[in-house]
Amino acid sequence: MPVELPALPYAPSALLPHLSPQVLELHHGRHHRAYVDAVNAAITGTEWDDAPLEDIVRHAQGALFDAAAQAWNHAFYWKCLRPRGGGEPQGRLAELVKRQFGDAAQLREAFNKAALGLFGSGWAWLVQHPSGQLGIQVTRNAGTPLTGDSTPLLVCDLWEHAYYTDYQNERARYLDGFWKLVNWEFAESQLR
Repeated sequence: MPVELPALPYAPSALLPHLSPQVLELHHGRHHRAYVDAVNAAITGTEWDDAPLEDIVRHAQGALFDAAAQAWNHAFYWKCLRPRGGGEPQGRLAELVKRQFGDAAQLREAFNKAALGLFGSGWAWLVQHPSGQLGIQVTRNAGTPLTGDSTPLLVCDLWEHAYYTDYQNERARYLDGFWKLVNWEFAESQLR
């Protein structure tokens, strides 16, 4: 069963003014699609042929891992954004943020510091550790929390193609836009 490219959960123009339709079409339509196509080409006729994408990510190595992890990371990223997003987390997630970081502003500050500290391409994650505590992880290239014990709650794509068209080399400005699009409801739904 081939891996499918998930449809965006909103129109390409829905994230304006923070992310342009051109970025979404390039990022989803070309980059994400290329990762899905690479996974499907690699798994056809193998023991991975019917495996769910998460299983491939957790157990594959080399080029297959890279393509599968990038496909999964991108699909997760799209769910972490929403039109008229942002604001503050609510409910249980808000309680955990307060306990771990003090408040949402301090979470954003710590997350941004980690994201800006990554040299090159990768991902910045808000995760829940097995202890229930929240944490921030930065992964390089195709890295993902799926290969560890922590549960991903929220991710920001730090690959240049995610923001160069709209923000050029200004990753900090891109992060400001990201926080205005965050889908806190989705992040809370991922809590264990």
